[in-house]
Amino acid sequence: MFADPTGTRAAAFAAVFVALYVAHQVADHWVQTQHQADCKGQPGWAGRIACAAHVTTYTATALVALLFVVAGTGLRLDPSGVAVGLAVSAVTHYIADRRTPLKRIAAALGSARFYALGTPRPGHDDNPSLGTGAYALDQSWHIGWLFVAALFCAA
Repeated sequence: MFADPTGTRAAAFAAVFVALYVAHQVADHWVQTQHQADCKGQPGWAGRIACAAHVTTYTATALVALLFVVAGTGLRLDPSGVAVGLAVSAVTHYIADRRTPLKRIAAALGSARFYALGTPRPGHDDNPSLGTGAYALDQSWHIGWLFVAALFCAA
């Protein structure tokens, strides 16, 4: 594809991906407010606003992580590539966190049963955990798109 005899692009990609992955973990589990987590998948404007607020803080966390990598390593990143990468990450994160689109994608790919794995029964709160199929698909969706975002950021 592209000649990279010194491995500079590969090293930049690796550093950026790690930064985005760390930022993802921190933003999704520490920065996100309880209100955002509870409401981001709800229908209507309340859900859209909660999800947009989460994606805003998520993207800001990713930008801070990238700034730390640049400051700490001297890595040079093209601002336009970073902007495109962060936009890819933000848009795909919003899509997944609105819940319904990811559920529909899972169903279309034949993974509806896996998506529902571990979901509490209607009217019961008998399995409140992170160990659901929906959570696993959500996280793998995000990480897959972080890979793509890192390619743009490091280009």
